[in-house]
Amino acid sequence: MPASRPRRPVRALAALAAALATALLAVPLSSQGAQDAVQQAPEAATGYSAKAGWVASKFMVAAANPLAVEAGYAMLKRGGAAIDAAIAVQMVLTLVEPQSSGIGGGAFLLHYDGHHVQAYDGRETAPSRADEHLFQHPDGTPLARMDGIVGGRSVGAPGVLRMLALAHRQHGKLAWASLFAPAIALSERGFPVSARLHELLAHETYLRRDPVAARYFYGPDGAPWPVGHVLKNPALAATLRAIAAGGADAFYLGPIARDIAAKVKAHPTNPGLLSAADIGAYQARLRDPVCSDYRRFTVCGMPPPSSGGIAVAQMLGILETRDLAALAPADGVPGAEAVHLFSEAGRLAYADRDRYAADTDFVPLPGRGIAGLIDKRYLAGRAALIGARSMGVAKPGTPPGMQVAWGTDNAIEAPCTSHLAVVDADGDGVSMTTSVEDAFGARQMVDGFMLNNQLTDFSFDSRDAGGPVANRVEPGKRPRSAMSPTLVLDRKTGQLVLAIGSPGGPAIINYVAKTLVGVLDWGLNVEQAISLPNFGSRNGPTELEAGRFPAAEQDVLRARGHTIRVEDMNSGLHGIERMTIHGAPFWFGGADPRREGVAMGD
Repeated sequence: MPASRPRRPVRALAALAAALATALLAVPLSSQGAQDAVQQAPEAATGYSAKAGWVASKFMVAAANPLAVEAGYAMLKRGGAAIDAAIAVQMVLTLVEPQSSGIGGGAFLLHYDGHHVQAYDGRETAPSRADEHLFQHPDGTPLARMDGIVGGRSVGAPGVLRMLALAHRQHGKLAWASLFAPAIALSERGFPVSARLHELLAHETYLRRDPVAARYFYGPDGAPWPVGHVLKNPALAATLRAIAAGGADAFYLGPIARDIAAKVKAHPTNPGLLSAADIGAYQARLRDPVCSDYRRFTVCGMPPPSSGGIAVAQMLGILETRDLAALAPADGVPGAEAVHLFSEAGRLAYADRDRYAADTDFVPLPGRGIAGLIDKRYLAGRAALIGARSMGVAKPGTPPGMQVAWGTDNAIEAPCTSHLAVVDADGDGVSMTTSVEDAFGARQMVDGFMLNNQLTDFSFDSRDAGGPVANRVEPGKRPRSAMSPTLVLDRKTGQLVLAIGSPGGPAIINYVAKTLVGVLDWGLNVEQAISLPNFGSRNGPTELEAGRFPAAEQDVLRARGHTIRVEDMNSGLHGIERMTIHGAPFWFGGADPRREGVAMGD
């Protein structure tokens, strides 16, 4: 960022400059150092541990687990591209963070090469035999949440490996096989169970029903392996070794695909429809990103089937009509007016999202499509609906040229996802959000990895009085997502300013938008912006992160018509920001204090 840009606090900048010179904030490079970082990080789902951020001058990677970050760092150190590091990180996350993402799931990735932003779609697809009644009883009523999630019914054709292979062909520098070496080695020698993984296993009620998962995650007494237990996964090592040697085809066209299909079909109470042919037919998509101007920046996000890019652009377009800089947080807490404006903008964006967003290969967006939904005049009209009191529940808008109408969506969306950000020595950047959907996905383990339950991101209802639901199940269709990997560019220089994203289910949109406002409007560094209390609305109650907002502020919001819900809002934001002090540019990495992630670079 340009040196003239105001930032707070000044003393923090001096500390950053010193860190840049001495590399005191670098993460230890040894495996033992990475393991120590795991133990010191906030492991429990509701844990919080303040982080200072990390500094590097050449390249950087930020992700949800220190062992995964170390793998990405090793690729960058060898001269690898951002996509090389992202692949290495994802493979290790498959091992050490199985509750959140892996090769059995899907992902969205944004890549910037210094000239163009590309959007890679690795979202899962519905089986060829699926239809809009997949999550309904014979009488048409929707299944209960967990009845849809657990088992084979919810498993879509995994997309992450096809997506990464496509991006690697276009932008990779290192050999494909070399990117799997860290994950293979860790799978064979084992990794220490972190406090967070242990806590999630202790509270998990469905995973033990799968014999393969039960043997892997739990001891002979049925208790989860204790913190520090060295967990080895030779089955995953064999799977990754096959993919390293044979490319993505080894996953999609051979025994692994057949094993997935057999597992899905054989579930004793909830079998699914996914076949080996469905997996073999999967194709990743290269799509046009959703880019819009926000003040002096260009903000780029994912297009459908993700709703994140459009919704974040809508929120920013609405907020751009107000002077947010005048509403900067005091003592790290946004005030009532900032929370009010942000929550109302969220209501309006989520109203459009729930009515219109779906896989546009199957369902058209209203009017002029993405351009209409992020049109500045349209968003100014939406912004004019924000008054002194909360609107409670916003209605979807009528974008210019609208000629279609859809029913209201009721998809199940869970917060178990992961995010990583990378910038390489050439200044190329990656922002990638990756997921198996619910914690441990469909609770089905095969060949060393977890299967996704992403099909539950489709609406369980397929029609209502408003007509067919845009996000209903259809064969080969990709379910709507809230994942919001985001890249921010300086409009004047074209330089990458920020790579950011988060897990969090449908709340991802609010988490990312909050961080963007923190950096772009309030002059915070990315770690400070990530660490801000989470807040916002998904077109329902105004949600406030537990323990972060004074009671008096909550009372002010209630007096303005807000229904307040105080809850744990467990984001997992990871980001990298370009900063400049005294003319010297450097990268500054941030990791969410609510989870165990770190950043690392030279």
